[in-house]
Amino acid sequence: MDNLTLLLDGFAAALQPMYLLYALLGVLVGTAVGVLPGIGPAMTVALLLPLTYSLEPTAALIVFAGIYYGGMYGGSTTSILLNTPGESASIVTALEGNKMARAGRAAAALATAAIGSFVAGTIATALLTLLAPVLARFAVSLGPADYFALMVVAFLTVGALMGTSVPRGLVSLSIGLFIGLVGTDVITGQARFTLGVPELGDGIDVVIVAVGLFALGEALYVASRLRNGEIPIIPITRGWRTWLRRSDWKRSWKPWLRGTAIGFPIGTIPAGGADVATFLSYATERSLAKEPYKSQFGKGAIEGVAGPEAANNAAAAGVLVPLLTLGIPTTATAAIILTAFKTYNIQPGPQLFSSNPGLVWALIASLYIGNVLLLVLNLPLVGMWVKLLQIPRPYLYAGILVFAGLGAYAANFTVFDIGVIAVFGVLGFFMRRLGFPVSPMVVGAILGPMAEDELRTSMQIGLGNPAYLVHTPFAVTVYVVMIAIIMLALWLRRRRARYERTVEAGDATSTTATIRTVDLEIESHEPHPEPDRGRLSTSTIRTQRKRRR
Repeated sequence: MDNLTLLLDGFAAALQPMYLLYALLGVLVGTAVGVLPGIGPAMTVALLLPLTYSLEPTAALIVFAGIYYGGMYGGSTTSILLNTPGESASIVTALEGNKMARAGRAAAALATAAIGSFVAGTIATALLTLLAPVLARFAVSLGPADYFALMVVAFLTVGALMGTSVPRGLVSLSIGLFIGLVGTDVITGQARFTLGVPELGDGIDVVIVAVGLFALGEALYVASRLRNGEIPIIPITRGWRTWLRRSDWKRSWKPWLRGTAIGFPIGTIPAGGADVATFLSYATERSLAKEPYKSQFGKGAIEGVAGPEAANNAAAAGVLVPLLTLGIPTTATAAIILTAFKTYNIQPGPQLFSSNPGLVWALIASLYIGNVLLLVLNLPLVGMWVKLLQIPRPYLYAGILVFAGLGAYAANFTVFDIGVIAVFGVLGFFMRRLGFPVSPMVVGAILGPMAEDELRTSMQIGLGNPAYLVHTPFAVTVYVVMIAIIMLALWLRRRRARYERTVEAGDATSTTATIRTVDLEIESHEPHPEPDRGRLSTSTIRTQRKRRR
């Protein structure tokens, strides 16, 4: 009952006209930037982070929540219309959504993605409301060794499971940990790895690291691969009120719920993230589908869009559970959100719900409001988002470079930071060229100093005995669970790769005409309707004649 009262107080704050305007602004800007090709949620959040510096903490976090949810949804538009996922979690959406678009059903794919995001986001936020305070009360009883164990789990799982190569992920994590060591040691007062530069005495601002690696590095990488000519965008047909047919609603509502049930718990565990959740949702929907719908997988099945998009947004809310209650980011986007908290000297963790209850409950209430605003904006205004896809790439990424530079300068108002962000931008560019993931580096730079403090405290309490790090049942359990998570995630990664190869192989033999034919069969529930010969190829007509003979 106390949590319900606090949530109502949070709604009373978040529904104030000024805060409501901030939430609308966050959703609008987050979706607009997230829709742009090649820009994922992490890059969206990193690029727009400096916009919140001039606001007071509650308003800033409300804007940030809108940017977070808007950026998460925006990637589905590029995946469906351009077949260009902004992040790994949108790959599954592109598998079926782009095929629906090629068959003239882009509107239905976008609509089921928007409504599924709303349903999953609302349910997952409700679960966040119920679970976060309980977990925070439990986390208060944890000691330094327990927190160090949690951070080790975050290091190893994020380093091992982000990217395609475990060694490269661990190398990226190690570089991030090194970046976290730069500065003056708070205990000994000794300068570490500053190279005699006074500006590095206070360490490297994690905002600079995040913006440089994600915004600047990604912009340089994409710009290096630009090709001349306009982007082939699949047009949207008919008004948004007629996008989903009755059969589409019938086929979508169960995947929405199943995707939510899969995405939220996976989002709460280290290295779970939305990419694992979307794959599991897609695999589940494909295995549960029955004929005639099962044959449409790999050719444009609406279930393959509804389920993964719901899992994606449910995992986005699940990521906030360990972030708010333990102060541990489990994804790159969560690491940047943690950076936003630190900008206002707010430390997420067990004490957050007791030390800043008004702030955290207003933030949670704004997630509900942001979900509603996201649905209201994205269905009627999808035509406007499609127009944004037509921005010439050189202009787009030139603007990103300008905003990244302004954000670096706004962090501490020093020209030195612009040079630092340029260094990290070039580093991020070469890491992408060589196949090294950048997310573990950001996580290492943020959690490295925190893990060092917990390790030192544990060694002081344990009188230098390393056995103190595993003296509690909780710490031992965490390390055992970590091993299980890594083994399970690696197995799921292999399964996902196998599924993607299978689907891509099936795509090579499918045509737009056969997709339309299957869709007409399902709509009319007739076994073999007479095809439109004007649209079918000669080889397809001959094949159907042989089958009838």
